[in-house]
Amino acid sequence: MTDTNTGNGRTVGHAGNAEHPLAGCAAVVTGASSGIGAATALALAREGADVALVARRTDRLEALASSIRDEGRSCVALTADLRDMAQARQAVEDAVERFERLDVVVNNAGYVAVGPVEFSDPEDWERMVDLNVRAVLHTSQKALPHLLAAAVDGARGVADLVNVSSTAGRLARPNNSVYCATKHAVNAFSESLRQEVTGRGVRVGVVEPGMTRTEMTGDRGIAAVARGVPRESWLHAADIARCITFMVTQPPHTAINELMVRPTAQEH
Repeated sequence: MTDTNTGNGRTVGHAGNAEHPLAGCAAVVTGASSGIGAATALALAREGADVALVARRTDRLEALASSIRDEGRSCVALTADLRDMAQARQAVEDAVERFERLDVVVNNAGYVAVGPVEFSDPEDWERMVDLNVRAVLHTSQKALPHLLAAAVDGARGVADLVNVSSTAGRLARPNNSVYCATKHAVNAFSESLRQEVTGRGVRVGVVEPGMTRTEMTGDRGIAAVARGVPRESWLHAADIARCITFMVTQPPHTAINELMVRPTAQEH
């Protein structure tokens, strides 16, 4: 194991090995029943992490958990509706109870509904705010003590919190107002939190995908905000999973705080 100076007076070693850099680590991924969340959970497991899967659809979670166990990793499926903040916080506690540590959290669960403000359903606004913002706040706060402990006691010398945002968090678009507002909030929260904890070894990063083919973008009029980018050229969930894995497998002295990724054909 190679020692590395973190720059803040602590000398730590790299966990895992070249093939499995997250060996010995435990991760939580929300929205893990499909799309980016499922792809990310599998990618983290292949890097050596044990994974807690959080989402509402138990059957989907159990199927993915079985696949991850086939990869030789421990996995637990935690059914939770993250619109219920008590359930969001409990999911983190359940993961820590299962693995007795927490090294990586990926806040991926989200919801999108498009349409002009004048004709939008306020229930859609509430769901977007609950899942895209409030759940991120609650899971992040509940995870922080465990991430801080892992940064001090873990062999990696760091822990990671990754929030999945969107290019909509940088560029407001018509007919996408509330979703854009929630993702702007995620970006601001992530940067503020980063400044609070980076000196204690917790890296906070935000990934901002452009147009991506998932269940969430498949049937809610999302093509209307794609500005002509053909759906066949959109990103895949695995593309975003690779970005997240890249962020959390950096050496301890390196923090990738923001990563925007678009389809090559997407101009805005």
